[in-house]
Amino acid sequence: MSLRLVFCVAVLMLLAACAPVQRVPGSGTDSSASTTPKPTNHGRYQQQQDGAPLIRLDPATIADAMPRYEAIRTSGNVSPYIVNGKEYTLLEDHRRYKERGIASWYGTKFDGHATSNGEIYSLYEMTAAHRTLPIPVYVKVTNLRNGRTAVVRVNDRGPFHSDRIMDLSYAAAVKLGFSDQGTAPVEIEIIDTDNSAVVSGADATRYYLQVGAFKELNSATELQRNLSAGLGYPVLIASSGDHGKSLHRVRVGPFIDYYSAQAAKKVLKQRWSGKPHLVVEANDS
Repeated sequence: MSLRLVFCVAVLMLLAACAPVQRVPGSGTDSSASTTPKPTNHGRYQQQQDGAPLIRLDPATIADAMPRYEAIRTSGNVSPYIVNGKEYTLLEDHRRYKERGIASWYGTKFDGHATSNGEIYSLYEMTAAHRTLPIPVYVKVTNLRNGRTAVVRVNDRGPFHSDRIMDLSYAAAVKLGFSDQGTAPVEIEIIDTDNSAVVSGADATRYYLQVGAFKELNSATELQRNLSAGLGYPVLIASSGDHGKSLHRVRVGPFIDYYSAQAAKKVLKQRWSGKPHLVVEANDS
C-alpha cells in the first residue's frame, strides 16, 4: 500500500470520528433525551414533585371514614415537637375544636410512606394531616366553596405552611371537589369519640403520666412521696423485672381519657420541673 493511500484512509477515519452519531430508532435510546444524567432523589421520597394518580376517582363512590373510639397513644403525639426550626405544641383539649382556613392535599409522592404514627399513607384512604390535633382523631371537613363534606381520620403531621391548616388525602380532596385546584377554603370540626362515653370498667383505656424510672425502689418511693403531697392525683409505682434487674416507674394516674391526662399535666408542671411522658394502657395492646 502506497504512502498516499495510507494518508487518505487516515483522513477518512478522522472525519468519521468527528461526525455526529445518528441514533437508531428502537435501539433503547430516546433520540429526544438529553445526554445529561437526570438528578436522582436519594432522600425519603422517590418523587421530587407531588401529583395525582393516573386512576381517576368518582367522588360518588368515596365513603367517609367511620368514626370510632381509638386510644390516643404516644406514636405521633410528641409534644412539643420541632419542624424546620419551629416548635409546635399539641392541643390539650380538642373536644370542641373548630377552625376555618385553607386545606391542601398530598398524593403520589407520599403514597406508601409512613405517616407520623407509623401507619402507611394511602392516597385512596380518607385520612388527613394536622399540626396540633392528637393522633388519631376524626374530623368533619366542609368545602366552603361548594358545601361538600367529608369525614377523615387524622394520622399524620402537617402541612408545615403557615397559610394552610390541613393536608387531606387525594381521595378526600376528590370527595370535597378540589383535587384539580390543589387547595380550597374549608371548615374543620372535631368529631368527639371520647373514651369515657364508650368504654368503662376493665375494658377502658388508662392514661398515665410517667415522671421517672429508677433501679432503686427507695428513689422511686421518695419521688412518689414528694409528688403525692398536695398534687390531687394518685401517684403510684409500677415495678417490673427480676430481683437485681428491677425497674420502678413512678406514674401519675390513671386517667380515663386523654383530656384528663393533659389537664393533670398542667397541674403537675406547677409542682415538678421535669418532663412527664404519656403512657397508654389499652385493651387492644
